[in-house]
Amino acid sequence: EVVVVCDFTSQHWKCQSHELAIRVVVGSHVIVSLQGIVQAYKSGITLQGNTTSLGRWDFSGSFFFSISAITTIGYGNLSPSTVAGRVFCILFALFGIPLNLVLLNEIGQLMLQGVQNCTHRLEEVFHWQKKASLLIKTCALVTGLLLFLLLPPFLFSDKEGWSYEEGFYYSFITLSTIGFGDYVIGMNPDRTYPGWYKNVISLWILFGMAWLALVIKLCINFLE
Repeated sequence: EVVVVCDFTSQHWKCQSHELAIRVVVGSHVIVSLQGIVQAYKSGITLQGNTTSLGRWDFSGSFFFSISAITTIGYGNLSPSTVAGRVFCILFALFGIPLNLVLLNEIGQLMLQGVQNCTHRLEEVFHWQKKASLLIKTCALVTGLLLFLLLPPFLFSDKEGWSYEEGFYYSFITLSTIGFGDYVIGMNPDRTYPGWYKNVISLWILFGMAWLALVIKLCINFLE
């Protein structure tokens, strides 16, 4: 049995574990159970020296968690740790997921309507028929690829320090709602993130999911 005692601010955090433990010296205190670190991390506690930070549950962090919940991405890197929080999360998901599906459908319909309007406009001006439809759909596909899959990795490379391939992998895994959780934005304690970062990424997720769903729908229609 390993008993872990460490001084965080003015409080004492005691952890007990029968699992494999690692020991790290911080000041005069001996830390810590690996299991305790993982659980603390999932509860939103970031270890920085001999202090704790609850910054991952600030507004932008909570908003990003809410988006990952209602979109069913569920990275698994952050989760409610109290009974009340878990109950609220269940109720929030029960109402939020259907409403999110409605929202994504509306966004997808707006995108599709925009494509159809552009197609009709080209047909009227240039008297194109099949060429206009093919051209607009190709432009919409390329624009979506740029906005949602090809360009975001450059932002992730700058803010997260990931390679382009890692950023592209994260983009697809996120928008397809696979959400393995091996790559998650805003989790590196060694980096400072701007306040707008997670909020913008949350919007990118919503519009990107709508675009990808529309592309999948068009592919299914083509195959049928």
